[in-house]
Amino acid sequence: MSEQYILAIDEGTTSTRAIIFNHAGQQVASVAREFTQYFPKPGWVEHHAEEIWNAVQITTSTALINSAIRPDQLAAIGITNQRETTVVWDKETGRPIYPAIVWQSRQTSDIAEKLVKDGYSEMIRQKTGLVIDPYFSATKICWILDNVEGAQERAEKGELLFGTIDTWLVWKLTRGKVHVTDCTNASRTMLFNIHDLTWDQEIMDLLKIPRAMLPEVKSNSEVYGETDPYQFFGGRVPIAGMAGDQQAALFGQLAVKPGMVKNTYGTGSFIVMNTGEEPIESKNNLLTTIGYKLGDQVNYALEGSVFVAGSAIQWLRDSVKLLNSAPESEQAALESKDDNEVYVVPAFTGLGAPYWDSEARGAIFGLTRGSSDKDLIKATLQSLGYQTRDVVDTMQKDSGIEIPVLRVDGGASNNNYLLQFQADLLGKKIERAADLETTGLGAAFLAGLAVGYWQDLDSLKDIAKTGAAFAPKMEEAERDRLYVGWQRAVLATRVFAHGKDF
Repeated sequence: MSEQYILAIDEGTTSTRAIIFNHAGQQVASVAREFTQYFPKPGWVEHHAEEIWNAVQITTSTALINSAIRPDQLAAIGITNQRETTVVWDKETGRPIYPAIVWQSRQTSDIAEKLVKDGYSEMIRQKTGLVIDPYFSATKICWILDNVEGAQERAEKGELLFGTIDTWLVWKLTRGKVHVTDCTNASRTMLFNIHDLTWDQEIMDLLKIPRAMLPEVKSNSEVYGETDPYQFFGGRVPIAGMAGDQQAALFGQLAVKPGMVKNTYGTGSFIVMNTGEEPIESKNNLLTTIGYKLGDQVNYALEGSVFVAGSAIQWLRDSVKLLNSAPESEQAALESKDDNEVYVVPAFTGLGAPYWDSEARGAIFGLTRGSSDKDLIKATLQSLGYQTRDVVDTMQKDSGIEIPVLRVDGGASNNNYLLQFQADLLGKKIERAADLETTGLGAAFLAGLAVGYWQDLDSLKDIAKTGAAFAPKMEEAERDRLYVGWQRAVLATRVFAHGKDF
């Protein structure tokens, strides 16, 4: 029998990547393709779901061609995805009725604010572990049903389906035979009860979202269906692992014990702590969510979501033209001569954890006549570190667990300046994953476990290795001085958004 492989489809916010892994967890092929971001109004972010599907087809076919691997050599497919992003499509034609509303988009702020004003915050937090925010899928579904003519009525007749991106891709890969999601993606919709693991009827009724639209919820590692040969190059391959991108990264880092924490520096930055089999209720605006479910065992997590991280570097490159490429930011930061007095608060789509301020917008503080482009680049990089500290401090307070080491991955973790600054600012050791594609690796692990490609968690330990480590070097007084400046900058940003009575 020819050698078998696992295909991971990593469908991110700005690009889609197909990665083929061998049994040693090594990448045999990796192909990425960016797709278009649409900004129809200030604060709105949309994707075209069909463009995402096209990107998946192009990257998977190219990965198979480049590696000379046939579909029948794939033991399984694992899918990981940008979470919360919402697609509603016609059950018969398979065509979306509106562009996908992206997790970053604030176009549903009015719906979220009304829910808060009407006093539903505590009920929703108790059931879903989430704060009410436009970030999550529920208000996005509600908006589409309200704003697309006839959509509410069609949804109630069972003619429309909802899915996050994982659901959409499985639907397309199986040619409309399978409408499922996994419990990590479901836990990010603001419709899923994370305690009894069911769609919550009270919240669905509140938002007028018909149950018939919603997918069946499965574990993270089981066979959900097979690819349809017409949609997958003539092959029938089991789709056997699925998880939201941040939970997939947690699993890819093998952070499987309570108290283990990872931070993924992607478009946003997401700090996730495994809290074990009991959910920890946050008193400080972190999210209680599902880490993963294997068989009948659920592991919960605490998460702090930072909306803008790597996308702040993209902003420097694409919008203000201070960089030709993102990696140039490291050298620019090292060449900066200022005393770290410039602060960038990259609240382009509001502030996430622990502030949850959807009205805040980006701001820059501390500029002088001598401030340079390199100072601004450095301050933007440092904002990733400051936002991470906001969450890590809060996480330690909520959990009562001291975090000795932060495991990191994602594209921006290639930046050595950022990771050294992060270690200095936290006063903690930073460990970078040897393979930065831990999100794809996590999806591959989940799929491989489901079909027996890997036997158990122990068999994965030699694969998920640590690369470089960064130890703190900054004096505590300097660390505190810098962080106090950041806190003042965030406060000023919020006062600017809300007025002096904030």
